[in-house]
Amino acid sequence: MRLDKYLKVSRLIKRRTVANEACDAEKVTVNGKVARASYDVKTGDIIEISIGAKPLKVRVLDVKEFTKKEEAAALYEVVQ
Repeated sequence: MRLDKYLKVSRLIKRRTVANEACDAEKVTVNGKVARASYDVKTGDIIEISIGAKPLKVRVLDVKEFTKKEEAAALYEVVQ
């Protein structure tokens, strides 16, 4: 799944266009490298989002095309 879509489906970023813009601005890294919106997300990847005052670092636990709002947090775990 594309990185921008994963960020939207997992609700880490509310809209896909915002996720795409964050990737273009190099505010999203995957496994320590700046990632493009077209990056193919895999289970086990470490995604770091540097938007706002505190960067958010998460580990991908599952990749699903669609998910309910209540189940979105199960797609990742926060790593700090």
